[in-house]
Amino acid sequence: MEFRYLDTIRNIGIISHIDAGKTTVSERFLFYSGEIHKMGEVHNGQAVMDWMPQEQERGITITATATTCRWGKFRINLIDTPGHIDFTIEVERSMRVLDGAVAIFSAVDGVQPQSESVWRQANRYGVPRICFINKMDRIGADYRQTLCQLETRLKARPVLVQLPIGEEGGFTGVIDLLSEEAFFFDESDLGSTVLRRAIPNGAAQVVEEARLKLTEAVADFDDGVLADFLDGRRVDAERLRAALRRGTLSCSLFPVFLGAALRNKGIQPLLDAVGHYLPSPLEVTPLVGHNPTTGERETLTCDPSAALRALAFKVMAEEGRRLTYLRIYSGKLRAGMSLLNSTRRSTERIRHLFRMHAHKREEIGEAQAGDIVAVPGFQETLTGDTLCDPARPLVLEGLTVPEPVVSLAVEAKGAEDRERLPFALEQLQWEDPTFRVYEDRETGQIILSGMGELHLEIVIDRLNREYGVQVKTGRPRVVYRETLRYQVIRRETFQYRAERRLETVEIVLRLTPLPRGSGVHILLPPAEPPLTPELLAAVEESLQQGCQSGCRTGYPLTDLELQVTEIPLQSGTPGEAGLRAAAQRGLVLAAREGGPFLLEPIMSLELEIPNENLGKVLGSLQQKRGRVEELDRRGDSEVVQATVPLAEMFGFMTELRSATKGRGSYTMEFQRFGEAPLEVQESFGLT
Repeated sequence: MEFRYLDTIRNIGIISHIDAGKTTVSERFLFYSGEIHKMGEVHNGQAVMDWMPQEQERGITITATATTCRWGKFRINLIDTPGHIDFTIEVERSMRVLDGAVAIFSAVDGVQPQSESVWRQANRYGVPRICFINKMDRIGADYRQTLCQLETRLKARPVLVQLPIGEEGGFTGVIDLLSEEAFFFDESDLGSTVLRRAIPNGAAQVVEEARLKLTEAVADFDDGVLADFLDGRRVDAERLRAALRRGTLSCSLFPVFLGAALRNKGIQPLLDAVGHYLPSPLEVTPLVGHNPTTGERETLTCDPSAALRALAFKVMAEEGRRLTYLRIYSGKLRAGMSLLNSTRRSTERIRHLFRMHAHKREEIGEAQAGDIVAVPGFQETLTGDTLCDPARPLVLEGLTVPEPVVSLAVEAKGAEDRERLPFALEQLQWEDPTFRVYEDRETGQIILSGMGELHLEIVIDRLNREYGVQVKTGRPRVVYRETLRYQVIRRETFQYRAERRLETVEIVLRLTPLPRGSGVHILLPPAEPPLTPELLAAVEESLQQGCQSGCRTGYPLTDLELQVTEIPLQSGTPGEAGLRAAAQRGLVLAAREGGPFLLEPIMSLELEIPNENLGKVLGSLQQKRGRVEELDRRGDSEVVQATVPLAEMFGFMTELRSATKGRGSYTMEFQRFGEAPLEVQESFGLT
């Protein structure tokens, strides 16, 4: 039976730091809902959601994987996202289209760096979340510490909905604070049977206190519950659940559940919570788009009878063809329809429509508002593009794509490899907006840029396995940025021959340095005849291209306000080619007068190392220009929060393993750009 009721759909993602248990939880969701009949495990490379060979070998998730399952009356469209910072774009584009999320935390490790990153991404898109503290059966498990870190490090308001029965290896089940029942999970059928029992002896007082705290938290969202709480009256489970749902949907409260996914404990109550507390497509904040022709804004409602509006949030290359994932926000989609790509002003045709189960497909005839589907064979659509009814064009806001920070030079090994390499790289760029390819103008080398060493390592592996292309690689290098020290005003005059006569174009530019992280802002004069909007758009495009090329080193310009203060006109309408050339030349020469210097990527680093190795590792960090921000103790280990330039971190894992005899680990993510040291500036001819 098809569930066509919008209020029973849940579009959710599983998000967390690497190794917190996302894929393990996803496997249990599929098993207990009856979608699969055998649970695969991450550690033996048999998880359904980790289907890529690289994922199975490394035991990590690399690409966001979509699937569908049914739980009770609900249809859950589920996306399992990566936890490694190198694949953050997979989380970003998933967050853009999801209505809710399950955030998973390790009871042993608490809130980790990538936990903070994905939490910020969810905040940016206003995604309601429920939390699952996993690994309650491990030695050192401490859910209270994790709750405290949710408050202090994520600035969240967690609400504990369950209490554990037993600790660490003795963890056997949970107590539900709303229904005041104990849940145990039958080990004879892999936890499929949930045994409901009375609260264990001696736990009544603790449960009562925890339930009062829960009631106090949700009372802010229900006046009736607040009145009963103040008068000391007991509030029943349904009213508590309704108030908790309101708090969750407003992103003010975050219900917290407990379990041990690998031991099959606590998953069914979590599935229930997805239905109870996370929103349907009808309950999320409506999107706003704009008409590409008139500029008028339109608010979308999740209505299957409205004009079609869909966002392409993921593209995969399969044997030379694109498989495009769509989130439908309004209208209906059927095989045979022609759609307008309003972002690129091109037409795409729907030949087949699929509901995805990891890398397997289920063909369907129709999808509607609220659905997540995949369409093969699109020719031009890329991540972030809008597909819509050709008669009702609309453009939705795209995605925030982080800039790559690491580069690698590659060279094809043989003649056949050289022929196939451009096609293979183009395919990989379809899939991943954070993967960039360009040719070094001086050396002729092909340069790959990505989010980290692992990211580029996976790209090289895929070139070999999927496309049969073998390449030789150079040492990874840092992707710097150029910026300016001083404000510069420059009048640029450019002469060119047009229609057998000499034309002169002038442009006056003002370049002003901005604070770090500001990006590039281009300001144009008003469009007054003979300057048309099209000519000004050409000037803006030329300046953007000039910023990407830089002024001295070839690295992009950033943190700069670029104002066109004047375009003096000699006579008639200036030619577009002349204006473009004058703008780009003026930008480069002006920037060279502004004291250009390089910025390098600075990374946020979290190290977990044995106590006895702390001094040695801190000494190594100091040599790498690292700066320690915070020290904390976690069991027998020291947790070091630090910042360090990316340029110093290549090969650090080998050093760390040597210094700690393999017991140390670290995670790293981009934090900001900072001024590169003098020796780096001098090596590029900048002083």
